[in-house]
Amino acid sequence: MSSTFAKTNPLLPSSPASRTGNLTATDDRDQDNRALVEVLADSKIYREYERAFGDMTGLAMGLQAVEPWRLPHHGKRNENPFCALLSRRSRACASCLQVQARLCEKAAVEGRAVVCPTGFYEIAVPVRLSGRLIGFLQTGQLLHKKPDRRQFERVAKLAAQWGVEVPARTLKEAYFKTRVLSRQQHESLVKLMTIFAQHLALLSNQVFIQRENAEPPSITRAREYIQEFHAEELSLGRVAKAVNMSPFHFCKVFKKATGINFTDYVSRVRIEKSKNLLINPHLRVSEIAFAVGFQSLTHFNRVFRRLLSESPSDYRSQSLAQWAPAMRTAPFAAVPGSTAAAKPEAAKNDEQLPRTGKSGEAVETTLSPEKSSSES
Repeated sequence: MSSTFAKTNPLLPSSPASRTGNLTATDDRDQDNRALVEVLADSKIYREYERAFGDMTGLAMGLQAVEPWRLPHHGKRNENPFCALLSRRSRACASCLQVQARLCEKAAVEGRAVVCPTGFYEIAVPVRLSGRLIGFLQTGQLLHKKPDRRQFERVAKLAAQWGVEVPARTLKEAYFKTRVLSRQQHESLVKLMTIFAQHLALLSNQVFIQRENAEPPSITRAREYIQEFHAEELSLGRVAKAVNMSPFHFCKVFKKATGINFTDYVSRVRIEKSKNLLINPHLRVSEIAFAVGFQSLTHFNRVFRRLLSESPSDYRSQSLAQWAPAMRTAPFAAVPGSTAAAKPEAAKNDEQLPRTGKSGEAVETTLSPEKSSSES
């Protein structure tokens, strides 16, 4: 390999040591992406959407990690029968994976489509968590016009080149069952998938916390412990001890079961708790941050924005506008340490409302005289 190529390729550092470290970091990121996608794909909301999408469109849908390593629709309900026949040969699969790689590259920013060698359209929409691209919602194996004899003859020759040995009649019947959508329907499909990708990202926090699948009893106890003591200082060692596991083993098992690391999980639990408190106009943002377990308002703001893509103050404003009618008749319970119980009319005074900066985040105030401990 020439030194010039090594310098111009960001994935190939000139130093062997740095190259190894960079590839290791890339591998870890890919593994994290796959774990996150598996959690989301196993969630109830995704399974229900995938089923409804298939019933409505007659198309298969898949949720893939960033790195395409398998056929997104193979073996799924509504898989194109013609594509299912082609997938029996490795050469056809290799061609499909190349198409998927090209599609993912084009769809990194917004929903895009590409045409595969058989003339079928493949569609992908990016899925982002906290601004980070983790995967794609994908569908496809469709045409814009009804297939005709000339088109079939062309793809039949291509299938023969790939070594597909299927009777011509069977291949033809499968090809003519291909789903056909107009260009307008195609565009509407992309919009629908984009909306769901955004919705999936917004609900990802709840998905990770409420994940419903078989897990070790120790992890179930750990979840319950975190829910009960989220407002206190929670270190990995403390929770591991509570479930009778070594910190090292607990860390590995917890991430494998939940799909995210311990620190991220605790942060997500606390942010979910804070969302419920933010709709109480009598509570300062600083009080809420402390009540759910954060020892720094700056850290609370940063984590909230990272997970929900908006500041606590912006979330509160939108929530209050949405739930204003209900709040006129439903009094709020005060949080321990809150001034709301002593001053029910505190919200009318500017001094009781969180001060905000230009970005919409609450300005940091002192939460406790204690020194900030390491945030789990």
